[in-house]
Amino acid sequence: MKDLTIELADRPGALAEMGEALGRAGVSVEGGGVWVAGGRGVAHFLFADGDAAKRALDAAGISVLAVREVLVQRLNQDEPGQLGKIARRMADAGVNIETMYSDHENQLILVVDDLAKGRAVSHAWSSRQPPSARVR
Repeated sequence: MKDLTIELADRPGALAEMGEALGRAGVSVEGGGVWVAGGRGVAHFLFADGDAAKRALDAAGISVLAVREVLVQRLNQDEPGQLGKIARRMADAGVNIETMYSDHENQLILVVDDLAKGRAVSHAWSSRQPPSARVR
């Protein structure tokens, strides 16, 4: 899975154009979101085939700022405080969470500054979780 950071114009139709370009290419969005800050639209979307998504967006003239691997984590929804706990573990390991969102399967998607350290934290976290909360 890959996270694409996509720049979108702050105007009606920009998101529609992105979605249409992906649809024409047969690329599905697996999760993510878009925000406008300071007059600039920035989207983070998750794709099973990040390269195909980037090609489709490039062909449509939509700016892809970054393509990055992600950490996929399932939290135990029955236990309050899960986000704080995993974020603290990442912080204690010196890992900065740069982007966070959920995918369509209610899994936590993390884009981090140090993928190797983040993976180690994520694997340790998963091994301590009940089977229902482990990443599939």
